[in-house]
Amino acid sequence: MWGHLRVLLADSDPARMTALEQRLCEISDAVIVGVPAGSSLIDAVAALRPDVIIVGMARPDRDALDDLRRVSADNPRPIVMFVDRDDPAFMEAAIAAGVSSYNVVDTAFPDIKPIVLAAVAIFRKHQQLADDLDKARATLRERETINNAKALLMRQRNIDESRAYRWLRRRAMNENRRVGDIAAELLESAAGTRE
Repeated sequence: MWGHLRVLLADSDPARMTALEQRLCEISDAVIVGVPAGSSLIDAVAALRPDVIIVGMARPDRDALDDLRRVSADNPRPIVMFVDRDDPAFMEAAIAAGVSSYNVVDTAFPDIKPIVLAAVAIFRKHQQLADDLDKARATLRERETINNAKALLMRQRNIDESRAYRWLRRRAMNENRRVGDIAAELLESAAGTRE
């Protein structure tokens, strides 16, 4: 799992950045990269394609959260955040922005490896659930499209539901396409003739 893990460090405090880097060196095969000077976090994530993003901040920074929100929307990655003081409202906002692991630390950083491992695992689980939900929604939309197409065929051709489905399926097989695509095309064509 850890084979050449690419970690992007984003921290404006050089001392904290150094401390984080030292802790990250404990993870064998971790490739640590920083946000290049003059580059935004969004651009760095797109260009460097890290496996994990680690963000450190001394105080709550709403602009940084906007960047994390955009990263989560455009290039989802596990995000580990270290902050210097507890702020429950900011923690909720950070998690809503896509942070997988929110950690309050003082001067000494804890063992980072289990924190990063947990963040990656949580992120993967969340992504799997999101993917499953998207697939379920697509299946439901397709089923509704097929049902609407069957209803249209039943009205147009005065046939029962099973014959309407057989018509859709036979056409899909003849054209080497999916039944849902044939159904959508039939509904679009019917909508076009009504206009």
